[in-house]
Amino acid sequence: MNKLNEDVRAIVAEVLAEQQRLQRDDIDRIVFKAVATTLMSLGIDEGDRRELRADLQHLRRWRKSVEQAQGFTFKAAITVIVTGVVGAVWLGIKIMLAK
Repeated sequence: MNKLNEDVRAIVAEVLAEQQRLQRDDIDRIVFKAVATTLMSLGIDEGDRRELRADLQHLRRWRKSVEQAQGFTFKAAITVIVTGVVGAVWLGIKIMLAK
């Protein structure tokens, strides 16, 4: 009786493992098809992976350069404002001392 239970358990475990492998294969196939369909709807051919990667890298470089330029612009604006205020204060002090 014990041997029969072990055999049944082994068969059930093997069937369940095979069923799980089949489910994983189905899920992988469905996910691959969904991603391929989405890329195709965006006009991206799945064979152009290198081109897509190059485009995305270019966009990243462009975004980083724009962010850097914005930082420089902000620093330049602050410098101009501070210089103007310091110049006005200096001119005010100079006029007051001249009187």
